[in-house]
Amino acid sequence: MPSNDVRTLLHTAVPTAAVGALATVISGVVAGGKGALGAVAGTLVVILFMGVGLVVLQRTAKKFPQLFQAMGLLLYTTQLLVLFVFLTLLKNTSVFDFKAFAFTLLATTVVWVAAQARAYMKAKIMYVDPEKTGPKS
Repeated sequence: MPSNDVRTLLHTAVPTAAVGALATVISGVVAGGKGALGAVAGTLVVILFMGVGLVVLQRTAKKFPQLFQAMGLLLYTTQLLVLFVFLTLLKNTSVFDFKAFAFTLLATTVVWVAAQARAYMKAKIMYVDPEKTGPKS
């Protein structure tokens, strides 16, 4: 994985993990151990889904740059639908507090998308291949 891709992944995963940790503490105080467990589960689901999506999107951009925008839209739509399916499937779970899970899922998803947008705006990615300078052979 190129260093620019790793940097983008770090700039999105670290704020998401920080918000997830904060949500875990808040959920633990409000809903007890099950709330903290729900917040941890929500954070892990978002980091896993969004992280895999980011890697897929970056590889697609390198191999097929003309598909980048369409792939991004398809990927985000799919990720949000899968997260909605997770919410629907785990609605009646007794393993952890569902409200803590859902609110953490929402908060960490918003933070991930915002951090990813910021990382792309700050990245210095060339969109034109520079001409080679020097003697021609």
